[in-house]
Amino acid sequence: MRPPSHFIPRSLLWRAFLLIATLILLAVAAWLALVREAEIEPRARALAQMIASVTNLTRTALLAARPEHRLDLLAELSDTEGVHVYPIDADDRIKPPPPHAMTRHLEQELHARLGADTRLAFEVNGEPGLFVSFRLFPGSEGDGGSYWLALPRERLERHLPLQWLGWGAGVLLLALAGAWLIVFRITRPLKALERAAQKLGAGESPPPLPLRGPEEIVTVTHAFNQMSANLKQLEEDRALLLAGISHDLRTPLTRLRMETEMSVADAAARAGMESDIAEMDRTIGQFLDFARPADAGRGAPADLAALLDEIAARYGGRVRRLAGAEFARIVAPVRIESLRRAVINLIENALRHGGQGEDAAPVELNLTREREAIVIAVLDRGPGIAPAEAERLRQPFTRGEAARTGAAGAGLGLAIVERIARAHGGRLELAPRDGGGLIARIVLPEIPAA
Repeated sequence: MRPPSHFIPRSLLWRAFLLIATLILLAVAAWLALVREAEIEPRARALAQMIASVTNLTRTALLAARPEHRLDLLAELSDTEGVHVYPIDADDRIKPPPPHAMTRHLEQELHARLGADTRLAFEVNGEPGLFVSFRLFPGSEGDGGSYWLALPRERLERHLPLQWLGWGAGVLLLALAGAWLIVFRITRPLKALERAAQKLGAGESPPPLPLRGPEEIVTVTHAFNQMSANLKQLEEDRALLLAGISHDLRTPLTRLRMETEMSVADAAARAGMESDIAEMDRTIGQFLDFARPADAGRGAPADLAALLDEIAARYGGRVRRLAGAEFARIVAPVRIESLRRAVINLIENALRHGGQGEDAAPVELNLTREREAIVIAVLDRGPGIAPAEAERLRQPFTRGEAARTGAAGAGLGLAIVERIARAHGGRLELAPRDGGGLIARIVLPEIPAA
């Protein structure tokens, strides 16, 4: 999969805005190009008409004026109209006009109006200007009677008024602001939907979202509100169901335990029945723990070392806490009851599968920091598991081969621990222990306490 480019924004708001802004700029550029192309021919025709008129009027004025008054006439044309007339020499240094569409159209129009031998130049003998050749006596041969009519170059060039640029920039900014507003009104409900979905994923019940925006966004928001309400109702029904199961199943088990103690005379049979009843009660407890929703929220700061000391003290010598500098006081924001339940499940699993006789090795607890993470480890000397079995054993209702042959249970203990670890933003790791046994690790991200 190709990684996303760092130059492409990730949010829908910026991506949509940049796309619309690019399309607007391209449309404006294309419009300007079309307008420029469309106005070339009319502008060239109007300019050629003006040049032809000035040329014809100049020729007529020179022909009508007396020879001794022609210099005064040329001086007056130069002073009042900026028009200069120069005789054409064979060795004139001529700079032709650039090969633009405008100059090509202008030359075609001048040929049609002044004759096919009319020449156009932008510079003659180092002097810039708009030079047009004409004959004082039409029909004469050679360069005799041929002249350059020089006009200011500004008559060809077109200057765009600065206020046009200001108006154009204003309209462009207004279009971009409108595009931003449109995209923002579309993405704002989506952003609210994203935040609500995050709350829902964290186990919270977000309030209903307002139904606003385009029809498609309103439809999606309505469906999300309905789904959130259904999930909230489902959680309430599940809580009621769990309370009913706890009461309706454990009450008969309590009566059965009392009947067993009072009615069964054989001590061995009574012990076996009591063991079965206790196992049934533990299985019901595991089902209830697995069905109970994960606690929401960040949690409160807790001393994890003190928590593990408290749990280890419940089991006496069967659970030993590893001492040393690594088992320092670590305070982290956790959901204390959930984490206590997870550690107890791991200890019960280790005691069940690691042996509970007098000669059985005690289960060990350890607390360490590893690369910005807090690790709670439960170590036993049981039969252990194969590395390939680690992922499968974290799934609900799954037990290892050794567990199936020697221990009871519903196969939910590790699944409950996995769910609690994920609710804390962490994970459960299972690995074989050197020398035999299993290491179960709850890895939590080290978040500073608020």
